[in-house]
Amino acid sequence: MHTTRFLPAALAASVATLLLAGCGPADAPPAGAARFGDIAFEPCALKGAAGVEPVAAQCGTLEVAEDPSRPDGRRIALQLAWLPANKGSAVGTGDPVFFLAGGPGQAATEHAATVQRMLADVGKQRDIVLVDQRGTGGSNPLDCRAADGTPLELDAMVAATPEAMAAFAGKCAAGLEGRADPRFYTTTDAVRDLDTVRAALGVEQVNLVGVSYGTRVAQQYAMTHPDHVRTVVLDGVAPNDLVVGGEFARTLEDALALQSERCRALPDCRERYPVDMREQLRTVMERLEAAPVEVEYRDSRTGQLRRDTVTADAVGGLAFMFSYVPQTASLLPLMIDEAANGRYAPLMSLVQMSGEQMQGQMTRGMQWSVLCAEDAGRYRPDAADGETIVGSELAQAFFAPCSVWPHGQAPEGFHRPFESDLPVLLLSGELDPVTPPRYGERVAAHLANGRHLVLEGQGHNVAPVGCMPKLLGQFIESADAKALDASCLEPLTYVPPFVHFNGWSP
Repeated sequence: MHTTRFLPAALAASVATLLLAGCGPADAPPAGAARFGDIAFEPCALKGAAGVEPVAAQCGTLEVAEDPSRPDGRRIALQLAWLPANKGSAVGTGDPVFFLAGGPGQAATEHAATVQRMLADVGKQRDIVLVDQRGTGGSNPLDCRAADGTPLELDAMVAATPEAMAAFAGKCAAGLEGRADPRFYTTTDAVRDLDTVRAALGVEQVNLVGVSYGTRVAQQYAMTHPDHVRTVVLDGVAPNDLVVGGEFARTLEDALALQSERCRALPDCRERYPVDMREQLRTVMERLEAAPVEVEYRDSRTGQLRRDTVTADAVGGLAFMFSYVPQTASLLPLMIDEAANGRYAPLMSLVQMSGEQMQGQMTRGMQWSVLCAEDAGRYRPDAADGETIVGSELAQAFFAPCSVWPHGQAPEGFHRPFESDLPVLLLSGELDPVTPPRYGERVAAHLANGRHLVLEGQGHNVAPVGCMPKLLGQFIESADAKALDASCLEPLTYVPPFVHFNGWSP
């Protein structure tokens, strides 16, 4: 049984960041500015994660009213990026692709490199448009700052009790005074912005590609403006009636159970790990909860020796993060087994590395504006959460900011199923710890021209995997999901766990 405890902010922040991967002058930008419809664009480079080359693009802005009922009130600039089609045309195609980022709280322009890879075939014929959703990236971000502009950070080692999370959110809200009203940063506001962008670009229809939380935005846009949508791709599907964040404890547990079942089916893995991974993880977390351990380990970037304290929640956060991708999930059994035997250094190196990679990936304020308006009021605790590895306290701390965060509310009908005869391609990873395949099945049941593909052995967000970029190109070209030949996905399979530090058995 999972013991009752409060989570340090490290785990709460990890889950907020994972809830579901700047636009500036380029060193060698493409020559010349351009116009797409009524919007002027300038050459720029979209900078993503460390080690990833900037993506050459065209960047622009479009002003919209923050409060739609007060068009003469405060206006905010939406940051846009345009990746022109490879066909050599200087103008946009008739039906561009709108990429919708996850989170809530991620900025689309910060994922240009991934978008360019997953939509490589699509980009041969169609322009790709990235819009930083209001409250993220360069679109008046709802980042947490003090009144003097100093960034506010939640201490990773402070217990993330509901009270602590609410107090931090209150400080963050106070820092927005004069620059933003959090009530107007919901999915509904984002949908209105997207249609304003579409009209300004001078196009009648768009193709929507939504990832994780972006699948909610895509569904809401298609329900509100069906005549302006040609095709829809939903990758890591979040049904409209889902309470985002309310089921994480159970979906993670289910994903870890599937991982353990896969291990049991492999003789080498079964022999190397005779104890079920979930039980071993639970044992490690309970031990560290009772007595955190100071560890000497090597910095994953510099190789220098460091000392830090490994906690139960650092381990739980790592399990959550690494479950997203099969290649990192394959490391979990080895890391957990090492920790179970008192060897924490390898695990601590990964905790440090993943924590640094997460920094700045999510805009907290925008996330709260969405979750507090659309999800928190529908959350009901589930007794089953108390039996899970991360426990029921995670969701309680997750929604605690809503007690003080100024927020709007979802309009009537917002949570009804997405019912449509539009061509829709739905994608799920078999081992996804946050948007499992059953969510995709739930949405596909209401789509006359929908098709759901489940990629074996894969995790969260699968559009860049294997031959999926080719299939995306074929789908958006043909607008017929059911006619796709998806046999090229068959070679994808489960990534076996490492049984030693040199990898898995041949």
